[in-house]
Amino acid sequence: MPIERAQVERIIEAVGGKDNIEAATHCVTRLRFALYDDKLVDKDALDQNDLVKGQFSSQGQYQVVIGPGLVDKVYDEMIAITGGNRASKDDVKNAASKKQNPIQRAIKTLADIFIPILPAIVTAGLLLGINNILTGQGIFFEGMSLVQVYPQWTDFAAIINTIASTAFTFLPALIGWSAVIRFGGSPLLGIVLGLILVHPDLLSAYSYADAVTKGTVPVWNLFGWEVNKIGYQGQVLPVLVSAYVLAQIEKFLNKRIADSFKLLLVAPITLLITGFLAFTVIGPVTFMIGNAITGGLVYVFALAPALGGLIYGGLYALLVITGMHHTFLAVDVQLIGTQGGTFLWPMLALSNIAQGAGALAMMLVLKDQKGKGLAFTSSVSAFLGVTEPAIFGVNIRYKYPFVFGMIGSGIAGVLLTVNHVMASSIGVGGIPGFLSIFPMNWSVFFIGMAIVLILPFSLTLAYGKLLNKRQKKSELTKEESRNANIPAETKGTDHKTSALDVLEVMTPVRGRIVPLEQVPDPAFAERQMGQGIAVQPEEGKIFAPFSGKVIHIMMKSKHALILEHASGVQILVHVGVNTVSLKGEGFTMHVKTGQTVEQGQLLMEFDRDLIQESGYPVITPVIVPDGQEMIESVEELPGEANALQYISMKIHLKALSVDKNKSQT
Repeated sequence: MPIERAQVERIIEAVGGKDNIEAATHCVTRLRFALYDDKLVDKDALDQNDLVKGQFSSQGQYQVVIGPGLVDKVYDEMIAITGGNRASKDDVKNAASKKQNPIQRAIKTLADIFIPILPAIVTAGLLLGINNILTGQGIFFEGMSLVQVYPQWTDFAAIINTIASTAFTFLPALIGWSAVIRFGGSPLLGIVLGLILVHPDLLSAYSYADAVTKGTVPVWNLFGWEVNKIGYQGQVLPVLVSAYVLAQIEKFLNKRIADSFKLLLVAPITLLITGFLAFTVIGPVTFMIGNAITGGLVYVFALAPALGGLIYGGLYALLVITGMHHTFLAVDVQLIGTQGGTFLWPMLALSNIAQGAGALAMMLVLKDQKGKGLAFTSSVSAFLGVTEPAIFGVNIRYKYPFVFGMIGSGIAGVLLTVNHVMASSIGVGGIPGFLSIFPMNWSVFFIGMAIVLILPFSLTLAYGKLLNKRQKKSELTKEESRNANIPAETKGTDHKTSALDVLEVMTPVRGRIVPLEQVPDPAFAERQMGQGIAVQPEEGKIFAPFSGKVIHIMMKSKHALILEHASGVQILVHVGVNTVSLKGEGFTMHVKTGQTVEQGQLLMEFDRDLIQESGYPVITPVIVPDGQEMIESVEELPGEANALQYISMKIHLKALSVDKNKSQT
């Protein structure tokens, strides 16, 4: 697609003019701006620009989706027009972070720490759910559990409980690892720090209250200074603050100790100083602060449970939009550690379902197949606990399903809090969330589940149908007016061209092929760049999905490339989400721009573990960019791609493109 200078000028004007651009860069698909004032952005003007496929704001950056290949030309033209300097991804990221207030930066920090350890928490939650089913009384037999009726299952349940509770027992080690990475220290030291805080020689935090009552709290006597000899199981603040201190001490020592002595001095001194500070100052102070926060929250919900449930249950979806929902992961963990369960997580699970129900209703309201497909797949994702595709891809766009979802989850939240419904673990949201709920609360939770399924779905469907009727009536009126001026001989003519050929796109990597809506990035999930699929890769190798030519490679980051088929069809393979930030680390290219490749030829290799340890999703979108005139439609084929011969997509070509190819051959 050719670009006009005027189109790029309109993009610059739409983001508030060149004086509003603090820094700008681009990745393989979009322009990334750090703007002085996001309020100056003219969203309507961007939507009307033919170059723009989508737009959104994320983590202080305003991102304008252009599409692969074309974004390079648009960026070059923009730099030429504004006279600005080319910026790196880090430049824009740093500039964007300056705009965030301390609360926003704190929320982002918590998100960066907790998101990488969520898989372990989710796994633990699922396994604890299985244990709850085996040991919960009254589920299968009145007044008795399954293991009481069938004692031979007791040890089986005990092993499951041991496996499941490990992540929560050693949670400080997980948090220490992730937090120290976030604060710029050595991950191994973060793990050791977390393990120090839950060492078996220490009194467990779970036994602390009872020991205080009995006066049996053990102490260390440091030259007359008595320090409580307690661990910090189930605590969040002690390890978070200690991890920050550890990272700062390590960085300080690394700058001042010669390389030949670092191995002998940096780690021991860092752990020794941090350990003493953790047990003598940081731990006791943050332990009191954490208990005060959770105690205050428990008091508020005990004082006015209905109001608390209405507010938290109803507004949780808004927290997801702002990113503040990550903050409550720490609160949930703290509640489980100090209270034995959390009353917040059950409301989260029902909020997931409510937004999914609203999105599912939109499948019946919307008329276009693309919208219907997005509504269905994003609702399934929400029912399984991931609401971002439903919220950003469907509900926020049409507003009323989002509002009706909040109404349903608010009412359900009142029901849960009034009846003191609690979760024994976190990580399992949506419909499977019942596994984390204490079995004695299941009946109330299932009633709440019925509310969030039926109410948002019914209200969204009814209101959407009403809007469709009004729109149809308006369109009929306009159609009658147009038909009055159309010659009779032209009526009923069908100019649609049928597809005559199909390009089969094999999977570029072995793994599970899923809809784009499961990609945790709005530009992909909302199909702003085009149709396609995504792959949860089982290996770190990308192969050519068809024979063709490599026409573009992101050489600095090496995380994405564009292939072109002989028919002219282009596809983008984009490994991971936000992996551009790795600057090529963990990626190895085996092809060059302009090189001809055969189907099944190795194109690149990537380190899956490195990407995940760096906190980035490894899910790999495969996109058919919009604007390719030879394409009639794209048929997406999710499934288990165990072999490279698996067909992930069928691209139906127009007759024009087929005839053109025949004439060329």
